[in-house]
Amino acid sequence: MATKHEQILNYIMNLAVGTKISVRRIARREKVSEGTAYRAIKEAENTGLVSTIERVGTIRIEQKPINNIDSLTFKVLVTLIDARVLGGSAGLKKKLDKFVIGAMTPDEMLRYITKNSLVIIGNREDAQRLALQNGAAVLITGGFMTSDAVIKLANRFELPVLQTSHDTFTVATMINRALSDQAIKQDIMTVASLYTPLKDTKIAHPDQTVADFAALRGDRGDFVLPIITTSGRLVGIVTPREIAGKKQTTPLERVMLKDPQTVKPYLSVTTVGHTMQGNGENVMPVVDDSWQLLGIVTRSAVFASLAELGHNSQDKTTIADSVIAQLTTVGAPEDQPARFALHTTPMMTNALGTLSFGVLSEAVNSCVTKFLNATGRRNVLIEQLSLTTFRPIQLESIVNIAVTPLELTKHEGTLDIDLQTDGLPVAKAIVTCQLLERNQK
Repeated sequence: MATKHEQILNYIMNLAVGTKISVRRIARREKVSEGTAYRAIKEAENTGLVSTIERVGTIRIEQKPINNIDSLTFKVLVTLIDARVLGGSAGLKKKLDKFVIGAMTPDEMLRYITKNSLVIIGNREDAQRLALQNGAAVLITGGFMTSDAVIKLANRFELPVLQTSHDTFTVATMINRALSDQAIKQDIMTVASLYTPLKDTKIAHPDQTVADFAALRGDRGDFVLPIITTSGRLVGIVTPREIAGKKQTTPLERVMLKDPQTVKPYLSVTTVGHTMQGNGENVMPVVDDSWQLLGIVTRSAVFASLAELGHNSQDKTTIADSVIAQLTTVGAPEDQPARFALHTTPMMTNALGTLSFGVLSEAVNSCVTKFLNATGRRNVLIEQLSLTTFRPIQLESIVNIAVTPLELTKHEGTLDIDLQTDGLPVAKAIVTCQLLERNQK
């Protein structure tokens, strides 16, 4: 049998989009307390079933995923490549999964065309028809037009036919970059993917007492109790430190820590880990932009996810990955100093043909991270990098990088970095970083 909480969620899910709902009305209809109704509505909001609009209220909306990352749709593509929609505008909201360059015979093209893909083609009407008939949209390059028959076919299948004045190579490069950016964004883990939702979070109200805190806490030593108003707004937190020596009848409003440190669901796990370690926090409330409590995030969950990210090895196309690919370890990590070599490539240079300052900074960052990872420090966050260059580094030079730790503690590190080419010093850096450890003590 479904719980009252599940019954309310099912009721909300079956409401028509645009229906206005309220805590009191749902509590009355489902014969539950207003607190139960409120928690169910908040979960519905967190999962994208409802939205609270200022001066309007809470209404049922089309459901959206909690960790929504913008997809590359055909509509976005139109803006990206400055294209014109010739037909099939009803399909602009469809997601673009991949693209195919139609520089082949129709029979060969058929092997690569998939549903919701994009076929980039010139003024070849046979290829345009083939793409639409097999579920793919069409991008016509070079400013060419198409026939009314193809446009009617696009409208019939609700698949966009787009036109751009760019050449095939240019638009393919632009689309490939957009798809890569989307993949990278999806790899960035945020708080939304790991926080404990409100329905599983113990909460209290300002008028409750120290005795209520003790009952909710149980035997947990790191307990953090969010204090919220009846509308769900976070107004403070209480930890064992605040209630020490207080009478059991003391209201929580008098002892709570007001304006506590909070996190938003869209923040990266790395950012939150840095904040938690820097402030010695084991639990932090998660709120939306209106300070409505969404749940809590724990230190153990954050650092477990960081450790998991460290073991994931997927192909990426960031500048950092390109620099790392050109780094080799010359000396073993236990050597003092540890030594690395950077093999420069044309993509690393600036307009003057010398190594870019940004690439050099990334190389220093990568060497420090590699050195610390090899010594067992898996989660490294660079806080400050001071880099001074003495002379330009020419294309196809080998940059020898020596990393010497000046001070290493459990949570922090300071390192000295020397950079040379052909035996001559070219740059010097000092790096300070945080070492994000998983332990909670």
